[in-house]
Amino acid sequence: MLSRLKLPRRSPAPPPEPDVEATTGDAEGAQMSFFDHLEELRQRLFKAVLALVFGTTIGILIATQVLEFLKQPYGRPFTVLGPTGGVVSYFRVALLVGGIIAIPVITYQVLMFVIPGLTQKEKRILLFSIPPVTVLFLIGVAFAWILLIPPALNFLEGFQPTLFKPEWTADLYLGFVTALLFWMGVAFETPLIFFVLSLLGLVSAGPLLRNWRIAIVGAAVAAAMITPTIDPVNMMLVMGPLMALYILSIGLVVIGRRFARID
Repeated sequence: MLSRLKLPRRSPAPPPEPDVEATTGDAEGAQMSFFDHLEELRQRLFKAVLALVFGTTIGILIATQVLEFLKQPYGRPFTVLGPTGGVVSYFRVALLVGGIIAIPVITYQVLMFVIPGLTQKEKRILLFSIPPVTVLFLIGVAFAWILLIPPALNFLEGFQPTLFKPEWTADLYLGFVTALLFWMGVAFETPLIFFVLSLLGLVSAGPLLRNWRIAIVGAAVAAAMITPTIDPVNMMLVMGPLMALYILSIGLVVIGRRFARID
């Protein structure tokens, strides 16, 4: 009788769930603890700061030449208010040069920290995209310097000459010019950024095509913020390239999605 009795089978205990709060994983299956993330953050911040210090050192050495170059559209020495105005403007330009030099390194370090779940292939895509993005930034800066700043300064300097005498201080002039150069450089980066996002499967051409009206409004708002004047000529001078860059972005997204499907 006892041999015929069947004892209920005990189901095996489920494996313990991993401690999500203690560890996080990337696309390769590796696990990192919270303190490992802090250590990685410290290392990447150190590399970014080191790149900025290196770039600023170069900027200090060439700041005089950069200032001479930036004042060409103005055509006369800068006016400073206060004994430290010239020193502040000099080191502001040096820091700007350092930031431009360090942008590729800083961008890479930030991306590698905030997107830890990428595969090695996706990391290579981001790495190889940084030099072209930098080149596009410089092309945007050249566009603003050659085609946008001269007519804008002529308009501002000649605005109501019987009422206003243009005596621009160094800090205001340099802030105006460098901001214009910077934002146009950023605008020229957008097509390649969209292309990289399409390779990663994060964006497609359909939503970009459907939202073309929003793109026009956004380009108009961006042009109004970037251009220093309110006349329609200068606004169209900025808005036209922005819309062309948007159309180019859609084409690159289509190509990027095809590459992603092939892989």
